[in-house]
Amino acid sequence: MALPRPKTLRQARAAYSTNSELAWWVFMRVSGLVLVFLTFGHLFMTNIQVNAGEIDWQFVASRLDTPWIKVYNTFLLVLAMLHAANGVRYSIDDYLGKSSWRFAAKAVFYSLTAAVMLFGLISLWAIDYGRFNVPLGGA
Repeated sequence: MALPRPKTLRQARAAYSTNSELAWWVFMRVSGLVLVFLTFGHLFMTNIQVNAGEIDWQFVASRLDTPWIKVYNTFLLVLAMLHAANGVRYSIDDYLGKSSWRFAAKAVFYSLTAAVMLFGLISLWAIDYGRFNVPLGGA
């Protein structure tokens, strides 16, 4: 029977034999709290400050052309992906008993996570959204 996961920092220090596992334990708690505020901030900026029915491509392009929105969305993307990936890592460790299956599952999942994060960061930073900020009828 697996031991229950620690709930306090003291229990985590006693339970984990490596500093990296303790760091991930702390990261999950901190990133979860930060993600709550980032998510509600994002919802406020896109659904309360603005009428959600009026959001179109031009609105999104003008928002993504703003540097602080790019930074905000970068934090949201990176924290959410790392938080989710670590949660899935816990699940893989809990439910896959054979070490070769765990290794294969983690390799596939980490590759997919890196690809999604990379494509997300490219879409945030490498695209010039200012050039899309034109009227729908053309130039």
